[in-house]
Parts: sequence; C-alpha cells; structure tokens
Amino acid sequence: MLAEVLTVFINGLQQGAIYVLVAIGLSIILGTLKFVNFAHGALYLVGTYVGLLVTLEIQLTDGKLAEWGFTSIGLGWGFLAALVIVPIVVFAVGLLMERFVARPFYDRPDTDQILLTFGLAIVVQEVFKILFGGQSYNFARPGWASGPVDLPIIGAFPEWRLYVIGITAVLVAGVYALVEFTDFGLVVRAGTRDAEMVELLGIKLSRPYLMVFGVGAALAGVAGVVGGPLYAVNPNIGTEILVPAFLVVVIGGVGSITGAVLGGILLGETLAILVAVAPQWSQVGIYVLAAVVLLARPQGLLGSEEVTP
Repeated sequence: MLAEVLTVFINGLQQGAIYVLVAIGLSIILGTLKFVNFAHGALYLVGTYVGLLVTLEIQLTDGKLAEWGFTSIGLGWGFLAALVIVPIVVFAVGLLMERFVARPFYDRPDTDQILLTFGLAIVVQEVFKILFGGQSYNFARPGWASGPVDLPIIGAFPEWRLYVIGITAVLVAGVYALVEFTDFGLVVRAGTRDAEMVELLGIKLSRPYLMVFGVGAALAGVAGVVGGPLYAVNPNIGTEILVPAFLVVVIGGVGSITGAVLGGILLGETLAILVAVAPQWSQVGIYVLAAVVLLARPQGLLGSEEVTP
C-alpha cells in the first residue's frame, strides 16, 4: 500500500512539473503584461516538434512534407542538443509574438486578446497538421534515462519521470531568482505595480516586457521537450495542455511563480490520485479543484488581493 501511495505521489509530481513549466510562463505574462495569451499552448507545440526533429530522425507517411518527398526528416542530434536548441528557438518565436502580435493589443479588451491568440493557436495547430499530418509520433526517451531506476520502497520506477521533476525544479529556481533577485526582475515587478511611475523615472518598459514574453515562451518550449517522451506527439497537444495550464494559474494566483508551482503540484496530484482510484472522474476533478479554490479565494492561493483571475 505504501509503495502504491508513493508511486501515485511521484507520478503526480511529474505531471504537475509539466503543468508548472507551461503555467509559469503563462502566469508571468498575464501578471506582468496583463495579456491573455491563449496561444501559449502553441509555443508548447512548437517546442515539442522542434525538440522531436532535433533529437531524432522521423519517418513521414502523411502530410504535405511527405507529399513533397520528405519521407525522413530530423537532425538526430540527441536529447541534450534539443534541451539547448529548443529554448533558444522558442524564445525567438516568443519575441516575435510579443512584438507583432501581443504589443498592438496591450490596450485592447481581454476579449480581443483572447480571440486573437486563440485564432493564432488554431492556425499554428493546423499548419503542423498540414505539414506533418494528423498522425502521432513517438518521442523516444534519451538512452541515458530510458530504463527504470530502483527506488526505496517503490521499487522499479521510470527514470525519465524523475528527470522531468529535477529539470523543472532547476528551471523554476532560475526563473524565481531572475525575477526576485536581479535588477531586471525589480524593473518588471515595479512596472507591474505602477508602469507610469517607472516610465517617468526614465526606464523604458518595452524591453523588459519583451524579455518576459520571451522567457515565458522558452519555458513552454522546454516543457514540450521534457514532456514529449511522456506522451504521443501530434498537432493537438498544444490545445490539450492549455486548459490545465490556465487552471494552474487560476489556482495559484496570476503573476505568482510560487503560486504556479503550488497550483501545478495540486493539479498534478489531484489528477494522479483520481486516475489511480476513479479514472472516469479524473478530468472532472481538476475543474472541481479550481472551482473550490476560486470560491474560497478568488485571487488564487498565492495571488495578490488586487489581482483576480
């Protein structure tokens, strides 16, 4: 019994780790820039496919690329190369998105932002579907973490799940340090509270905001890489991860990194427990959790009083 409980707990941490990586970027973008980015899942999708193509060489049987004669595509450079290249690529995509998509809509109503970014997400999803087809691809785990590891009490446990938790912990600590203990983070936090005063002090906020968007996008890209070996890779994964990520932001509190971590862990553990004891209620349970938190604390568990989802 204890072994089963610990297994479910670690599985919940692993699932929550993926949600945390996506939700932190979503939370800091929403909390800092006040921009509702429904295209954040598309960044996860881009990160997964770029990571797949950097890591492996895949065989194409469907989609326009196969019709154009590309029966095999990919660099085959390995997983470590993907962990380096993907954040850079998705960071650049995030910069372009902020400059040409988000920035013109900062002063527009939330509904306009939602319609714009949701439409962009659908376009990106359909582009990948056209190019690669609707089939699912297997994102193989790296050879150095493909087997089980022997844990006390639990016994054999998939090693890659532990790596996902570890990678997430390192990245979260890095982002938290960047936001809380650097001059860049000080400017961003000050701009969140009173942008007009910061501008009057001679600090141009457009550049820090651009970097915030890029960092949030890079985190979603990394989530796509580390989560890729855990799930089937297809063009729908971006929209599938978006709703849980928003629930994490709602539960933890908009703009709070620690809130996103807490929300991700709670959501992941809830899902893991329900999958183990009542699979038919697993998806319903995460919405019930979000509803209970909002009823008790509308701004989220660690959200500021003046910020409500």
